[in-house]
Amino acid sequence: MAETSIPVRTCVGCRERAPVTDLLRVVVRDGALVPDPRRRLPGRGASLHPTPECLRAAERRRAFPRALRLPGGGGAAVEAGPLRAHVLGAPAPADTRPGRAHHDERQTAVPPADRLPAGPHVESRTSSDEQAVKSPR
Repeated sequence: MAETSIPVRTCVGCRERAPVTDLLRVVVRDGALVPDPRRRLPGRGASLHPTPECLRAAERRRAFPRALRLPGGGGAAVEAGPLRAHVLGAPAPADTRPGRAHHDERQTAVPPADRLPAGPHVESRTSSDEQAVKSPR
């Protein structure tokens, strides 16, 4: 049986090479840097260690516009809010559209230790004495 090799990428923050399993893929969607932990979003991606230090270094060096080959190169501005929220664990900036929470309202966040990994392998189960309830559609 042939072994498959794990691809290696360079972190745009610290410039160290690491397996893709250790790095977070980042893409640009609507002018904002968006984390892509499942590595499925379309478009060119940049790799980053999911640590505050590497995020700060990448922002300081203006590495994202160059790595993602955005028009304007290193001088192009991109919104890092969603990425910063993912890496730092802070809530993302609130949406100001009608019906959404305002920026001054506090939202409760789930502590990172309580988060479950997303993916097809995660199942939702009920205990044997609970009955699953279906909502009418």
